[in-house]
Amino acid sequence: MQQKITVTIITLNEEENIKDCIESAWRVADEIIVVDSLSTDNTREIAQSLGARVYEQSYLGDGLQKDFGVQFAANDWILHLDADERMDVDMVAEIKSINYADSTFDAYAFARKNFIGQRWQKVWYPDYMIRLYHRGRCRFSPMIGHTSLMTENYQRRKGHIIHYSFKDLSDYLVRTAKYSKRDAKVLLDSGRRISVLDPLTHGFSAFVKYFFLKKGFLYGLDGLTASLLGALRPYLKYAQAIEMRDSSSANR
Repeated sequence: MQQKITVTIITLNEEENIKDCIESAWRVADEIIVVDSLSTDNTREIAQSLGARVYEQSYLGDGLQKDFGVQFAANDWILHLDADERMDVDMVAEIKSINYADSTFDAYAFARKNFIGQRWQKVWYPDYMIRLYHRGRCRFSPMIGHTSLMTENYQRRKGHIIHYSFKDLSDYLVRTAKYSKRDAKVLLDSGRRISVLDPLTHGFSAFVKYFFLKKGFLYGLDGLTASLLGALRPYLKYAQAIEMRDSSSANR
């Protein structure tokens, strides 16, 4: 008998994505739980029409929001998907093939293919995500920004999470400015010392990682673009943290 799995999804104004995500999730799910951060579009209605149970919860931060829906789950094994993600056929097959009853792992990870528009950004691959887990053995870290499951006892499996990250380059720039500002606030709140050189050093090291170490130079313009974009977020994170710090000091 196939293991029963609960799929959890968090949403905010995801009416363009939620249908494809839920239809993908039903390929392995016994039940689907959507935690919605008070959407003002038709996200909730679409999710309910496709058989998902929807719970409304104002945004708690990425980690706590992803954990919130687990309390309503009927099953011990949880698969989390973001609304802009889907599973390929290999990932579906892998999830169905796992012997959960005898598993010694807390969780399982899958490589993620990130897209900007319809272009797969190979420089960012494989970007492994731990997403299938036993609710009694691990949980997401309680972070405001991008979180991950807290466990070292996981296994990488075949298959891919298909992630339609951004509609186009403009969407990337707008959202990166938003997320980097959030990251900057978390950085400041941590009390870490920040140098005026940090934007440059962190941005440059990210570019070197993507363009040289991950061989972005092999992928032409896409490789250069992905490397520059990958460097932009850490650069802005530290630059905005310095801006916030200096602004706060000036207002005292």
